[in-house]
Amino acid sequence: MTHQRLKALLIGVISAALFALPQAAWAELPQGNAVKDPATILRDALPIDQKEIRNLQHGLEATSNDLRGKRWSALNKTVSRSKSLLSSGSNAILEAIPEPKRSKAESLLQRLNDELDNLQDQAKASNRSAFIAARRAALESIGAVEQLMVPDDYSIEIPSEFDALPRLQGRATVAIKTTQGDLTAVVDGYNAPLTAGAFIDLTLKGFYDGLPFIRAEDFYVLQSGDPEGPAIGYIDPATKQERHVPLEIRVPGEPDTFYNQTFEDVGLYKATPTLPFATLGTLGWAHSAQALDDGSSQFFMFLYEAELTPAGLNLVDGRNAAYGYVVDGFDTLEDLTKDDRIKTIQVIEGADGLIAHA
Repeated sequence: MTHQRLKALLIGVISAALFALPQAAWAELPQGNAVKDPATILRDALPIDQKEIRNLQHGLEATSNDLRGKRWSALNKTVSRSKSLLSSGSNAILEAIPEPKRSKAESLLQRLNDELDNLQDQAKASNRSAFIAARRAALESIGAVEQLMVPDDYSIEIPSEFDALPRLQGRATVAIKTTQGDLTAVVDGYNAPLTAGAFIDLTLKGFYDGLPFIRAEDFYVLQSGDPEGPAIGYIDPATKQERHVPLEIRVPGEPDTFYNQTFEDVGLYKATPTLPFATLGTLGWAHSAQALDDGSSQFFMFLYEAELTPAGLNLVDGRNAAYGYVVDGFDTLEDLTKDDRIKTIQVIEGADGLIAHA
């Protein structure tokens, strides 16, 4: 079957699944989320609420439309506005950062000021590629400042019934080496501490090293984490039982995390999770079709395809937990098939955030 025929078939399957939903559910499915960049999603998912830095971030991110339209005058005005926002909001931004981190934040804000100067130069020169690179650098600085705003001991309340499970405090970066090449991913313990904790715990144990990809569906998912032998998940050597991780989803504006409840269960058909399945390489935790709380070790990487799973309008958000994003190695990700396997996964940053249990 050709690539185009397979794609058309999959579109038909997904469409059939959508229309198979109850009419009320279909009518209330979320109607789109334009954020498809993993770096942007990760910035937005940081547990902070500081309007000056967020206004700077979102203002620069919103330049994409003007950039596509080559509206250089509008881009120049946006960058000028960003420089004014930085000048007027620097004190408020610094006050939102714990005292021991302020000197670092001051350096980052000075660097950001220089980056905005460069960005404006590129806007005046109508240099698209240089503008994109300068904007990326500025947004990375903004993200670094936002990260400093998160308290070192930040954590969300987790029900005591899950005390025996590992959890990740903060974020971790992992290097995934495969038979096709290398990937880098960021795992988010701020919003999915139990799911991220299980993944990092197993990674540090070497559990995933050498495992094959057991499921590879074009334009949809690539799955691994099934150990050799009869078990389909991680067997805890202490209990001799398969360790289970609950379905864990946070939604902006909701005070509590939803555990073992889908969006349909709680009536949030229009919701977009804090960690959405909205981009190529979203990391998701697999569970069976029979239960929500039996995810153990298997994970998948979402193979985003706009026609099949448009951002904010898919059948994965609210049914599976996302817990991180691939941030580098997308060409490798698209080349992987069921004939490939994981060589190793290593935690290259953030391993100290793993807490074995409460």
